Amino acid sequence: MLNWNSNKLTHGWQKGITAFYYAVGMTAEDFNKPQVGIGVPLLEGNTCNIHAYGLAQEIAAGCREAGMLGFPFGTPGVSDNITQGHEGGNASLPSRNLIANSAECVITSHCYDAMIGLHNCDKNGPGFAMALARTNYPGLIVSGGSILPGCHNGKDITILDVYDSQAAVSVGAMTAEESDAIIRKACPGPGGCGIAASFNTWGLAMEAIGLMLPASSSIPAVDPEKKAECRRVGHAVSNLLALNLRPRDILTKAAFKNCAVTIAAAGGSTNGVLHILALAREAGVDFTLRDLQKIFRETPVLCSFAPRGPRTMVDLHRIGGTPILLKHLLDSGLLDGSCMTVTGKSMAENLKDVPKPPAGQDLIVTKDNCYKPFADMQVCFGNLAPDGIVFKVSSMKNPAFEGKAVCFDDPREIVRAVEQRRITPGSVIVLRNMGPVACGMPEVLIATAALAVPELDGKIAFISDARVSGVSHGAIGVHCSPEAIVGGPIGFVQDGDIIGFDLLKGTITVNITDAEMAVRRANLKPRPTLEPRRGYLADWSATVAQASHGCVSKAMYPQCK
Repeated sequence: MLNWNSNKLTHGWQKGITAFYYAVGMTAEDFNKPQVGIGVPLLEGNTCNIHAYGLAQEIAAGCREAGMLGFPFGTPGVSDNITQGHEGGNASLPSRNLIANSAECVITSHCYDAMIGLHNCDKNGPGFAMALARTNYPGLIVSGGSILPGCHNGKDITILDVYDSQAAVSVGAMTAEESDAIIRKACPGPGGCGIAASFNTWGLAMEAIGLMLPASSSIPAVDPEKKAECRRVGHAVSNLLALNLRPRDILTKAAFKNCAVTIAAAGGSTNGVLHILALAREAGVDFTLRDLQKIFRETPVLCSFAPRGPRTMVDLHRIGGTPILLKHLLDSGLLDGSCMTVTGKSMAENLKDVPKPPAGQDLIVTKDNCYKPFADMQVCFGNLAPDGIVFKVSSMKNPAFEGKAVCFDDPREIVRAVEQRRITPGSVIVLRNMGPVACGMPEVLIATAALAVPELDGKIAFISDARVSGVSHGAIGVHCSPEAIVGGPIGFVQDGDIIGFDLLKGTITVNITDAEMAVRRANLKPRPTLEPRRGYLADWSATVAQASHGCVSKAMYPQCK
């Protein structure tokens, strides 16, 4: 029975509630049709989300064509770009969990038979995926599509060029007029950030893990094929209902390995690590930072997506889309083709007729000609990060680094220090008290972008308990766990301490003895609260687990600390 859940209401003991169904135009015949909740991150003030509701209408129409009823519902939407560098950044990661909770709330309370979640900005897709795993309702994720590149002086530009141009202006390497021109042209219309930042990292992850239909993540937002894809989604969901294929049938440990390999080979964002860990927890799969550490060491970088190279998801679309990349990884022995997907077929079956990457393209290379034999993302453990820290090091040639700590508690102070030339090559910039409990674990792109100036890029390291945007580049270690505010060692580091890490050994240390660490812990003064804590943030901070557990809720998973 395809309406396995909604029939409790349409044919349940409370017959009077059907009055509300008649009121929205349903007929008695409709009471036998499956009902599908369509999660829409509503935020028309953001280019990533502005077209979301329109896509939801296409999906709803496709559900009707497939003999089902599709009902769009709204969830919170927070822009990861617009909120950068001020209090709003605190809302970004909490919005992921709010989306998961909102979706779970709506689809379970209304007894929907399936759910479709739209992935338009960084935290939308992860939130909807978490809801699918948590409820185990049939369903899938649909990408809203990437933005097209802008054009400046005859060259493609992206949001990465915006942030790099601002950093260049701060040190006199570019005029303000040139930067302003780039800002005006970089975002020409709807769609998520087009490079291998957090939005597209999760799109690739969802196709690789099997929760997204083939090519969804690579079709641009304004391409007519995106609406056509949305129109076809209803038939795919009807097939899931007919097969009784549930998310936890798809979200196996092997599928998580496929997911991690794909984002590693693509040079993806560290935010993907947090979301993979959270999704694994929601799906009941034992997949941890230790698993990711092993995969990242063994996976070569095979793609030239920005920020490590010049290419965008639109370039991938032009050569055949995400299936081209997945088939290349499968043929290279990096993926498990037996994993089930939302098509009702295995990964290998989906990719059977997909060709090799076309000759002459420079986006995807072979293992023998890889950009790097190990991933740009690496995981380290040590006395500075007992529960782990995640590095992104696309511009660092040597996998080991050592330098003197320069400590900050506010990312804006890092910007000022760069402008005043107070940071020198060989430094390890330490930014703390920015973790999940402290303030929602915001992205600190304003700090990492400031450090991307030529005299520092690749010559310093950055370590924090915060997050960074996938737009960031350099030698960056984030998600330091435990965070400073809960007593993590990163809170006891002082200027001049020597910090060293070795990515391939998986170690990170600060030259502080256990005895000295204990003295510093005893003498540490509590950090004052600088601003009132919003209601949503108070709830989040009271229940959130550390980054090593993906920042899931301790209320749901008390084993996570």
